[in-house]
Amino acid sequence: MAISEKLYELRKKDGLSQEQLAERLGVSRQAVSKWESGKAVPESDTLISISEYFGVSLDYLMKEDDSAVSEPVIGAENVQPTNNTGREKRILGMIACIGGIICLIIWGLVSVLMPSASDQIGESSMITIDGNGIFLLICLAAIVAGAVLLLKSASNK
Repeated sequence: MAISEKLYELRKKDGLSQEQLAERLGVSRQAVSKWESGKAVPESDTLISISEYFGVSLDYLMKEDDSAVSEPVIGAENVQPTNNTGREKRILGMIACIGGIICLIIWGLVSVLMPSASDQIGESSMITIDGNGIFLLICLAAIVAGAVLLLKSASNK
């Protein structure tokens, strides 16, 4: 079945006129008429809108062979692909927090167990904040960044 026939059937199934469908898609009635008569084919962004409006897949609309899906796949476009960004943010946040905490622990141990190394770090800094302060700020920044990522991933659920 050609795309023109599928569009006609979908429109009739929903009880819409060409003008009503055109209005919902933001195109002219003449455009819908040309699509249904096979004189023209909708542009890709319009095909996506048609697919979403009728709840059918783009494959259903575009494939002409009858061996493809013969019935529209209702709600196929509403199925969201697995989105791991929340999980990735959570993992990255945990790594940043744990990394910052580990750095703070190491810095504390070095400061207590080897004060000369801590003094050497402080003296080697080219910035007015001593080396210990910079290290402390980096560790705290990692912890805060990790916490922010964790909170964002938790709010996206």
